[in-house]
Amino acid sequence: MLDHKIIKFQQVSKTYRGNITAINCLSFDVEKGELVFLAGHSGAGKSTILKLIAGTEVANSGSVIVNNIDLGKISQNYRTFIRQHIGIVFQDHKILFDRNVFDNVRLPLDIIGTYSEKEIHERVAKALDSVGLEHKINAAPEQLSGGEQQRLCIARAVVHQPKILLADEPTANLDRGNALKILELFKQFHQSGVTILISAHDESILGDYGKRIIRLSNGQFRG
Repeated sequence: MLDHKIIKFQQVSKTYRGNITAINCLSFDVEKGELVFLAGHSGAGKSTILKLIAGTEVANSGSVIVNNIDLGKISQNYRTFIRQHIGIVFQDHKILFDRNVFDNVRLPLDIIGTYSEKEIHERVAKALDSVGLEHKINAAPEQLSGGEQQRLCIARAVVHQPKILLADEPTANLDRGNALKILELFKQFHQSGVTILISAHDESILGDYGKRIIRLSNGQFRG
C-alpha cells in the first residue's frame, strides 16, 4: 500500500538548554499535498516543529520522518541535502540587504549548485512572477514595502520548486490586507500540489480556508 504521509511525527519531544521543553510527545501526520496551519501563542512550539521538519533541529526523543526518511538517523550533511527539497519562509526574513531582489531569490539555486545561469534566470523570473514582483527584479530590498519583502522571501523559498514549503509566522508583521494577500499566495502554491505548513499566532487571520489547523499550547496539542 502506498504511504501518502509525507511528514510523520511519532512521540516527538524537543528540549532546549535549561530544560526548556519546546514540544512534548507530539504525534501527527501530514499528507502529501496538504495545507496545514500551526496555531498557538508565542512559545507554543510552532517554530520548533518547522525546524524539526527542515532538519535544522533534531528531536531529543521520538521520530521525525520526512519523505520516508527518519531525520534523527541521518548525518547533518544528509539533512542538508534533504533540505534542498524544502522551501522555508523564515520568521525574521533573512533578506540580504547588500544584494538586489534577483540575487536574493537566486540564493537557494546557488547553494544547490547544479543550475546553469540560464536556468537560474528562468527560475528566478518565474518565482518573482508567481508573487507579483517581476517588475522589482533589480530593486534593492530596502526599496520594497513590508508586504513586498515578504513576497520576496516566498519567491526565494519556492524558486527551486520544493515538495514541502514551511512558513514561520509569514503574516506576523503585516497589516490584515497584506496578510490576506500572502495567505492567498500560499493557497495558490498549495493548488499546484505543494505540501505546506504555516505557523500563525493569530488564528483569526486564517479565515475560512477550510484547511486543517493543529492548535498548540506549551508544546502540546490544544483542543
